[in-house]
Amino acid sequence: MAFCELSNRAVVRISGEEAHHFLQGLVTNDMGVVDADGAGFGALLTPQGKILFDFLIARDGDGYLFDTPKATVADLVKRLTFYKLRAKVEVANLSDSHMVVAFWGVDGAPDVVGTVFSDPRHSGLGYRAIVERDGSAPNGDAADIDAYTAHRVAVGVPEAGVDFDYGEVFPHDVDMDFLSGLSFAKGCFVGQEVVSRMQHRGTARRRVVRARAEAALPAPGTAITAGEKAIGSLGSVAGNDGLALVRLDRAKSAMDAGTPLLAGTAELTLAIPDWAGFSWPGADAESA
Repeated sequence: MAFCELSNRAVVRISGEEAHHFLQGLVTNDMGVVDADGAGFGALLTPQGKILFDFLIARDGDGYLFDTPKATVADLVKRLTFYKLRAKVEVANLSDSHMVVAFWGVDGAPDVVGTVFSDPRHSGLGYRAIVERDGSAPNGDAADIDAYTAHRVAVGVPEAGVDFDYGEVFPHDVDMDFLSGLSFAKGCFVGQEVVSRMQHRGTARRRVVRARAEAALPAPGTAITAGEKAIGSLGSVAGNDGLALVRLDRAKSAMDAGTPLLAGTAELTLAIPDWAGFSWPGADAESA
């Protein structure tokens, strides 16, 4: 078993008698599934359908715990407080008292004191635990966050702040539709009309895919080019492997034409994650 504290994550608790109803009308995932399964993956969108925040949500007694990026936790708390109006809901930032721990390479849930749940995005990611900072530590030697990043890259799951920027992408761009992050059956949520239209029309042109080179990849954010044309950017990197947000049509046209795909001087091979349900478009699908 490998585990590490995810020092780049923060914890927010949403509680109160109207917490379920409040979140059901805001987030992209179905809170009924969270109640049934114990956890879910979702986002809060702009009215135009772009991701403002994303998070894992775990059921916690009479409330919910959000496992979310530390860099934006204050903004998330502010936005949730803005939306609650007169709803009987409490929003609390627990980041000073609680932390997020990831576990992988385990057959079952780890034996730790806290809120433990299987990562709802993909079973291969393992488990998460939200625990008190002054509680007992898991048994064994902790890995560093780079080891967890390498594991996440191997599974092919993107992460905000490195694979995409908030306010710049739609959920489909970062594969949320295949990572249990979107519900198309629960009814309205902020940005739902745009997301539903993209789903039904199949208009997602950008996607996060796997990237590999024969040498170490350059830093996240490096532009990916085909000839003189930009087709996307590199995201998470773990040695020779990484993730990339690319225009599918442009990448496929370049691959069909035998044009090298480059991130800096590294020549890339791109592949769709094996869990994803999308495919490369035809070579004639490129648009301006």
